[in-house]
Amino acid sequence: MFTSAVAAQELYTCYLGLKLGLYGALAEDSATSTQLAERTETAERYTREWLEQQAAAGIITVDDAGKPASERVYELPAGHAEALLAPDSPYSVAPIAVLPMGATGPVLPELISAFRSGSGVPYVAYGDDSRDGHAGSNRALFTHNLAEWVRNALPDVHNRLLIGGRIADVGCGAGWSSIALAKAYPDVQVDGYDLDEQSISDARRNAAEHGVADRVVFQVRDCADSSLVGQYNLVCIFDALHDMSRPVDVLRSCRSLLSNGASVLVMDAKVAEEFTAPAGEVERFLYAASVLHCLPVGLAEQPSAATGTAMRPATVDAYAEKAGFSKTQILPVEDMYHRFYRLIG
Repeated sequence: MFTSAVAAQELYTCYLGLKLGLYGALAEDSATSTQLAERTETAERYTREWLEQQAAAGIITVDDAGKPASERVYELPAGHAEALLAPDSPYSVAPIAVLPMGATGPVLPELISAFRSGSGVPYVAYGDDSRDGHAGSNRALFTHNLAEWVRNALPDVHNRLLIGGRIADVGCGAGWSSIALAKAYPDVQVDGYDLDEQSISDARRNAAEHGVADRVVFQVRDCADSSLVGQYNLVCIFDALHDMSRPVDVLRSCRSLLSNGASVLVMDAKVAEEFTAPAGEVERFLYAASVLHCLPVGLAEQPSAATGTAMRPATVDAYAEKAGFSKTQILPVEDMYHRFYRLIG
């Protein structure tokens, strides 16, 4: 518990560094506490304490710890700057601080109430940090790996998309998966659907900034819309199915979107095949995320399947069968945190 408390408190100080621009200012140039406070318009005494704490934690370096406090010069190593400040980097870790510290902390009173009543906590209650943190946590993965995974694990889908078609990205969030697919397949139209208005606003801005807004359309829309039936060569649900209150209904709607011979691609948490205790670190991380966010969000709408993050392969199989799919295939994709499923028929 003590080591967990150390880690939790250090994550809070990382959150401060991100939100106050302290890391960004240090990445530009090394600084004393006075210089950094001036650059970031923060109080020197607070900034000095933060710098000393960050150096003690090994996140930044100091030129000479023996100097008087006002004369010490602090630096953010280049590798640490990339991990904290480059959202497209495969090494980006900033969302790990933003999500639990900025999003979960403020809703703890609501979580306590939900535990007692059995109700849920709406996604919007977790605020901007939740939306930004979830989008950021998968951004680099989609940017650098998604197209390669489709090409290697789904060569038939890859070859079809090379000549055009349409992709539906259900639960698209900030749109990074849609943008990555559009860049990989320049003759494809991608339609991103989400029920969160702010996420769709973020997605539209991101698509415009990355030059694909002409082929990527984001809408606040339910994929059960009958006008979409049979329109898509591929339907995707990335890191979202376990959060959905009615996953079977969503999969059934996704199935209706498919053109002949098309399939649904689901990416979700790579939890263990079966419950074990004690568990490894990845399973522990995912279970904590479930208690604090995913299960409460899933319970916010009723009736609810109350899936939680620990959506095991057998559960996906059961959901797919109830939705009318004839086969569920686990794709041979190597990733520590995610598992890919292809739902067929």
